[in-house]
Amino acid sequence: MTIRKVVIPVAGAGTRLLPVTKSQPKEMLPVGRKPVVQYVVEEAERAGLKQICFVTGRDKFAIENHFDRDPDLIQKLIQSEKASILSELDYEEMGVSFFYVRQSVPKGLAHAISMAEDFVGDEHFVVSLGDSIIRHAAEGSFLARMLEIHQREEAAATVAVEDVPEEHAHRYGIVKPLGKPEGEFFELETLVEKPPPGQAPSTKAIAARYVFSPEIFEAIRRTVPDSAGELQITDSIRNLIHQHRKVLAVPLAEDERRYDIGNFESYFRAFVDFAMEDEKYGYTLRQYLTKKMTGGT
Repeated sequence: MTIRKVVIPVAGAGTRLLPVTKSQPKEMLPVGRKPVVQYVVEEAERAGLKQICFVTGRDKFAIENHFDRDPDLIQKLIQSEKASILSELDYEEMGVSFFYVRQSVPKGLAHAISMAEDFVGDEHFVVSLGDSIIRHAAEGSFLARMLEIHQREEAAATVAVEDVPEEHAHRYGIVKPLGKPEGEFFELETLVEKPPPGQAPSTKAIAARYVFSPEIFEAIRRTVPDSAGELQITDSIRNLIHQHRKVLAVPLAEDERRYDIGNFESYFRAFVDFAMEDEKYGYTLRQYLTKKMTGGT
């Protein structure tokens, strides 16, 4: 089994980042030198995923434009003797194919994933949330590790998980391990979407990356909408478990971190971390921040 397709949902409105998201998708906000979604696409490409389907919504045309080759811009840079800048457009030459489907009315993550059923067909595939960056020492290693485990263990679904503080568990989809969670992966007994405070079955939160068999689409069709009328992917995955299908979790390692660009606090932290490690400007930025923190000007 070769997994070659990834679905990237990007239809969310990004209301927690208003007003900056009023006229641009949150997935296009810059983190360091790149927009958020470019990190997601590059991670997928490094893991060998060559067919990428964006599930878009209204006013998301900037994402399509960003990944579309722009011959006029390239020609202008060459004519203006700025050819050295062309390397910044290397992502246009990744050798991947882009596809787009429209989720006109957002009805939850499971509904967004279901929009890509025709794209996926009968293949296993990845879902990477377009507003979350996973950073690690060996780039591309985490998603590649998920793919290897999913295929080796013949799972119906594999989810990424990260440890979160117990007092914050009610903000996340939380997994309940089947037995003691040890090793590079563990099987799941169940999942709960945003459990009430103090009632989370663990402190292991779903971390924005999934690998699915095509069985997930039937599981989504059996999913009951929540009180807001949305289809939660945690409920769909739980349907697979009820059908006695194998569902696994792969935890982030100590040197792997997820950046969720969902609010201004997390966005600011992501931008600062990536900017401080920039090869060209990181050193001077660190010097500047140190001076500011010590009372300099």
